[in-house]
Amino acid sequence: MFVIIVGGGQVGSHLATLLLAGGHKVHVIDERPDVLARIHRELPTESIFEGDGSNVELLRLAGIEHAEVVAAVTGFDETNLMVTHLARFEFRVPRIIGRVNSPKNAWLFTPEMGVDVAINQADMMAHLIAEEMSLGDMMTLMKLRKGQYSLVEENVHPTAVAVGKAIRDLKLPAECVLAAVIRKGELIIPRGDLVLQAADEILAVVHSNEITALAQLLARTD
Repeated sequence: MFVIIVGGGQVGSHLATLLLAGGHKVHVIDERPDVLARIHRELPTESIFEGDGSNVELLRLAGIEHAEVVAAVTGFDETNLMVTHLARFEFRVPRIIGRVNSPKNAWLFTPEMGVDVAINQADMMAHLIAEEMSLGDMMTLMKLRKGQYSLVEENVHPTAVAVGKAIRDLKLPAECVLAAVIRKGELIIPRGDLVLQAADEILAVVHSNEITALAQLLARTD
């Protein structure tokens, strides 16, 4: 895969390192002397292009006409939007990722502006912290579908609503599916007639809006 990264800061350079280690072709564009000095120590010289990442001729020189992915990850939303717009509408790049620096600008990072995936770090961190504060003992193992769904894990508390009930009799949230039950080290496929016991470890895929409802079934009740 051929990826062009506009922005050689900590995000861009780390992404480039990961992609190069995975055998991908990567070109990084940046114009800041201090950043360029650093990435010349970290990345192959042939991967680095010096200049304004929103400059059409520099994008051509970097090979954007053949790129499969463009990631605009500078610290400036205006630059990122300019790059994503050019990548989509001028060069028809198949996959475009844009970094959102200020949450108030997130509404601009849409497919209409050329962005397939908007990475809003501040918003994701704030929601993750708020979510973890409300989950009690439930642990988020993985985010899926841009954060809309989560793979979560929680042990069934001895006083939980779910104890002694068959899965089919639980009022599980509409957008939730139990993926596995681990009991005394044994993995059990969670079929409808399985009766949950205290200390069962539950793995579930659940929509972000339904996590609290699932936790209420598995957690301690007063």
